[in-house]
Order: sequence, then structure tokens, then C-alpha cells
Amino acid sequence: MAYESPAETDPRSLPPEMEVPVLAIRNTVIFPMFAFPINVGRPRSVRAVEEAIDQETPLGIFAQRDPRVENPEPTDLFQTGTVVNIVKRVKVPGNKLSVIIHGITRVRVKEWKADGPHLRAVVETLIPEEIASSEVEGLTSTLRELAQKFIDLSPQVAPEASLLVRSIDEPGMLADVVGSNLNIPPEEKQELLETFDVRERMDKVIALLNKEIQVLELSNKIQTEVKGEMDKAQREYFLREQLKAIQKELGEVDERQEEFEELKRNIRRAKMPDEVEKVAVKELKRMARMSPGAAEYTVSRTYIDWLCELPWSVSSTDRLDVNEAEEILDADHYGLEKVKKRILEFLAVRKLKNDMKGPILCLVGPPGVGKTSLAKSVSRALGRKLHRIALGGVRDEAEIRGHRRTYIGSMPGKIVKGMKKCGTNNPVFVLDEIDKLGADYRGDPSSALLEVLDPEQNHNFNDHYLDVPFDLSNVMFIATANVPDTIPGPLRDRMEIIRVSGYTHQEKMQIGKRYLIPENLENHGLDDSMIEITEEAMHKIVENYTHEAGVRSLKREIASVCRWVAKQWAAEAVSEKVVVTPEMVEEIRGPIHFWKEVAERTSVPGVATGLAWTAAGGEILFIEATKMKGKGGMTLTGSLGDVMKESVSVARSYIRSVAADLGIDYDVFENFDIHVHVPSGAIPKDGPSAGVTMITAITSVLTGIPVSPQVAMTGEITLRGAVLPVGGIKEKVLAAHRAGIKHVLLPKKNQKDLPEIPDEIAAELTFTTVSRMEEVLDVALGAENLERLREALRANAAEDAASA
Repeated sequence: MAYESPAETDPRSLPPEMEVPVLAIRNTVIFPMFAFPINVGRPRSVRAVEEAIDQETPLGIFAQRDPRVENPEPTDLFQTGTVVNIVKRVKVPGNKLSVIIHGITRVRVKEWKADGPHLRAVVETLIPEEIASSEVEGLTSTLRELAQKFIDLSPQVAPEASLLVRSIDEPGMLADVVGSNLNIPPEEKQELLETFDVRERMDKVIALLNKEIQVLELSNKIQTEVKGEMDKAQREYFLREQLKAIQKELGEVDERQEEFEELKRNIRRAKMPDEVEKVAVKELKRMARMSPGAAEYTVSRTYIDWLCELPWSVSSTDRLDVNEAEEILDADHYGLEKVKKRILEFLAVRKLKNDMKGPILCLVGPPGVGKTSLAKSVSRALGRKLHRIALGGVRDEAEIRGHRRTYIGSMPGKIVKGMKKCGTNNPVFVLDEIDKLGADYRGDPSSALLEVLDPEQNHNFNDHYLDVPFDLSNVMFIATANVPDTIPGPLRDRMEIIRVSGYTHQEKMQIGKRYLIPENLENHGLDDSMIEITEEAMHKIVENYTHEAGVRSLKREIASVCRWVAKQWAAEAVSEKVVVTPEMVEEIRGPIHFWKEVAERTSVPGVATGLAWTAAGGEILFIEATKMKGKGGMTLTGSLGDVMKESVSVARSYIRSVAADLGIDYDVFENFDIHVHVPSGAIPKDGPSAGVTMITAITSVLTGIPVSPQVAMTGEITLRGAVLPVGGIKEKVLAAHRAGIKHVLLPKKNQKDLPEIPDEIAAELTFTTVSRMEEVLDVALGAENLERLREALRANAAEDAASA
């Protein structure tokens, strides 16, 4: 059964107050002046609609605050709503109604009546005022333009709505019509309903419209871009499918399919571990689903290529003939017996045990002694590929472990790159200058090397780029360093340290004749018929033009001689072999660069010769002391470190405590200042091993006895005069021999280091081991000289006592 109402009601015909049945609605707000269909199903709501129809009165519609309340009370409803006429009612099955309503005006509740079968309320009608002003006209125009733009952008609003917007002239009604069609929450629509002031309501609707338009514009832009990408992808897919069909008809091969088949064959040929092969196949399937023009396609292709090109199961065959390997090592390098012995031991064990893990060695020694070239000889002796990684100045952990594939342009680290370049899984890796690794905000490379150089972990090395384990246990790692102290402790603990000392004079002569001269002759286009460097000339070059632990300077000096001779031949100034003599060396290279000055420096009291160890090998160190009238002060110069300064203080205190035993008048310490200087003041110096030299120099200046020019010494001292052991004995002894020293004083506990001294050096030197400073002074100053001073001091004391 249907019902239709009479004509629309004019808001101004309503009384200021009236009692109306109330219909509570959920999730929507009814605005005045337009029709709206609603479904009514709750019993109280049905009774309210029936009463309004029966009594031909308006119906009050109020929105619920909480839509979950099934039977709302007055407190559950907003206080502002709309009175409406029921235009049409149709009963539907289930005792429900389908109702079309037409809003009349806003109302505000003055009193609720909830004692009947349904809610009723006494309401105050709110009649809109007619406002005409230029401001309202401007707002109306702006609102109409924005509404038109909103209708054009929103797919949910029918295009016919633009006709409605253009036909409404009343500002309040226009604001209500637009506000009711916005996609905003019911709470915001209720706020618009409660805004009675037309200007304020229009401002709110304009603000909401601007926000909705921005959202719609962004949404449309995204949808357009996505649709464009989809259309492009679909077009490419259909074209590709058509191309396949055409190629099939013509009997041609699909290049992309051929590419995938080739990658599959490469994966099988690589003989990867099962875990890695699964990753490669999974990436290949992912790549097959991509468009070749996609950025990820190239990334996946590069990743699969890296996996396929790594030597997962390719090994070179080791040369296990120990005698042949020894011949190769001897042919490439003179001396270095300790390192050669360790390599040959590895070969011997490898011959007996096939699955032995590669050793991790660290060659420590001064520059130019052949650490890097020795590693090359090791690879040649073993028959393995060689790869060198320069670690000096490396500060980024990614240099070792690689970058993750999420980064643009990411690549594996130096380790994996080296394995690919070698093409075998058991090469010799040279980690050059491992002591010069850096660290900053990008990570610590030395920490990344902990896994690489640990035999218990490196069988599962994980590069960030590959993200799969790679076995490095068959690799032979040889690190090189000048100073082991700068290598982090955990990293140093993982390596077997082998010290490579500097060369003796005789070894340099042999290296020059066997290796450096032939190499330089070839580099300068000369041969034996054009030049001959005599042994005396070689001796002069080594003795007077080089002063180093290694042979780099020696190589440069020989190259200078060869260039001079090459110039003579090129200018046709000579026609027969040039024999280079010592006199010619001085003519070619100019005045000599180094000479033995020990005898000159130590000919006066207060100068003692010490021995020091540096990163470049051993050095001799002159300690100078002098005294002058003063008040017992002590001055130290020469860029001394804290430890060395403390050694001077200990030396002064010791000498004062045993002044009488040394024949020194105690008044000297009160009436004279002492100045201790270590020459080469621009070079920082530190360490405790100059302690015995400090005491000897100060004692020499206080007693007036010069130190023997043939004596050099090293050792740490205590306040009680004990001499403690120090390090770097071999390097220090070689430095003493280079300087022309004949007698070396060493701590007694360093006697164990003497077997490391080459026999030809030991034969030319006299070694005295001491445990007390008294023994040092007896040798350096002469026991008889000290005894004479003691007797003179005792005689003076006796005379003073007699005169007193």
C-alpha cells in the first residue's frame, strides 16, 4: 500500500514551536530543501512515520551519535535536526517501510517526550534569513565554481548535479546541497547542519570542497599513471605474444627465451651448492616475469651472472713437489729462510693431507724487503692463481663485504671480485698493507676481515651482494704489514705472524748482482756487452748511497747508473763496454749520501750510541748530554715521547743514587743543569729501549770520560739499575753493523735472539750481554777509568776530612 503527501511545505508557514514525532537515523544527516529516500525498519521508527502520516504533521529526523545503539533515547541523539514532509511511503515485507522525505527546515529540540510508543519532541523551527551582500555573492560564486570542479572530478556524483548547482540561487540552500554530497564523515555533516549562520556555513563548505578536490586530483593522477603503466605492460605483453607466434610460424628463435635457456645452462655448469642453486633458479624465475625494460630486470640479470661466474667448484692443481717449489723460491728471492721454510712445510703437509685448509700468514717487516714479491713467488711455487688486494687507506666495510642489492650500482666486495678474477676457489690472496686499514662512519673493514681470516668461519663467508655463503677455506691468505701493533688484536690473533728482517750488507750485494742489475739492464735496453758494474762499485753504492733495511733505494741507484750508461751509448760517446768503478759512481751520483759518523760523534764526553727499532728497520740513535752552571735543572729536547722522557728521569735518579760509586761529586747535581738531546729533532721518538744509552750519556758528561766509539747499546733500565730485555734485536744489530759498530751491548735476557743474527754479521761483531748498569758502564766508559775517578773522589774526601 502506497501513500503520497500533499504539496511541499513552505518553512515560513510552520509555527515557531511545535511537537513532532521523531525518527532516529544512523550514519547520515538530512539537510533541508531536498528529497531523500530512506528505509525504516525499527518498530519505534515505523510508528513515528505512521503517526506523521496519519496526523498529517511534519516528521522530525535526528542523527544518532552512536550508530550501534539499536533503541536510542534522547541522550543518544543530536539536538539539531531537520523537519521533513513524507512525500511517499511504500510498505515492504517484514513490516518495514520505504519512505521518500523532503526536508523543510532546521529545528532545535527544546523538550523531549519519550513516554509514548515512540520518541516525540517539542522543537524550535530555525528559518534561514535572506542575506544579500557583495561578500555573500562572492562566496556563492566561489562555491558554485568549486562545486562544479568537484562534480567533474568525482566519479560518484552524477553529471546532472551540475544543473542543480547552477539552478540554485539561495546561498544557504547551495551550501546545504553541496555539503550533503561531499564524501565526509556524518559528524562533519552534522556540524554543517548545526551551523545556522550562512556565511560561516559557506566558508566551511568551501574549505571542505578544497580538501576533497585536492584528494580527488591526487587520486586521479595516481589512477592515470597506474592505468598508463598497465596499458603499456598489457600492450607489450600482447605484442610479445604476437611476436612469439610470428617467430614460431617463421621458425625463428625467441631471443629472450634463448637468453633464459643460456642462463639455465650457466647455472648448471657453475656446479653451485644446492642452496645457492635454489637461489639462482628462484631469481631466474622472478626475472622471467619482468619486462626487459624494468630497472629490476638488469639488477637480477647482473646478480645471476655473478653467481654463475664464481668458481664454486673449480680448483687449480697444487704443485706438491717440495724440491721444485724450493728451487722456485730460491730463484726468486735471496735469503728469507724463515718464510720459505713455512711455505715448504705447508706444501709437505698438503701433500700428505688433501683437505688441509689454507694457512693465513702475515709477513711483518720494513719496506722494501720483498714481502709482496715473496707472496707472488709463493703462488708460482704452488701453481696457484694470485690476487692482490691493496688495503692501505680502505675505510669502508663494503669494500670487503660488498653492498646490498637494494642500492643502485651495488657490487660485491674485493674478496668476491678477486675470486671471480682468479677463476679458481684456491688462489693465493695477498692482503697488502693490512696494518694501514682505516675506519669511519661507513664501518670498520678490519672487523669485516675477521670472518675472512678465521679458518673456523670462512667456509661460510657471506658477501652482502651475493647474500649466499661462499667457501674461502681453500684460499691461502698472505697479509703484509710494516708494524703489527696497528693491526687490531682480534685480527692479529687470527694470523700467523712471520717477521721479515732487513737485509745485511752481503745480502744486498747478492740481491743486486742476482736480481737488480739484470732487471735494470733489461728495463734500460742494455746488456752485458754494454755495461759492467764492478763489485767495488756495488759496495760503494750499498755503503754510501743507500741506508735502508730493504733494497728499493738500491734498485733506484742502480737504475740511475744504467740511465747514465744508456745515455752514453745513445749519444755514441762510447764504443765499447762501460766498466763502472767506484770513482765513476761518485761522478754519476754526485757526493756520497751516507757515511759512518760514529767515531766523530762519540769522540767527546756526553755522546752515546743507542740502537732503535722503526717501521723501516733498525737505526742507530745518538744520545747527547751536556752540563752547564745552574741549579740542578734538567732539559730534554728532540721530540721525545712520554716513555722516553721517563727514561731520562729514571737515568738521572739512578746516577744520583750511585754517584759515589761512579766517582761523581754530588755537588754537581746542585750546581749544574743537565741538557739531554736526541738529534733529528723533527722526528718523534719514544720507547724504553734507550734507557741504558741515557744513563751512559749522562754519566759520560758528568765524569768527563768519552764513550767508546765502537760500542752501541740497547736495553730498558729500572730505578735500581737492572737492565730489562727489549724487542727488535736482529734489526738493531743489522743497523749497528751498517754503521760500523764493532761491539754491541744487549740485555742478558735477549741472548736467546742472537741465533737469528746472520753468521757473517755475528762474526764481525762482539756481543756482551748485561743484567746491570754497572756492567754497561764498565764496558762503555772503561772500568779502569771509573776506578781512577773513584780513587780521586775518595782522596778528595779524605783531604776534606783532614782539613776539617
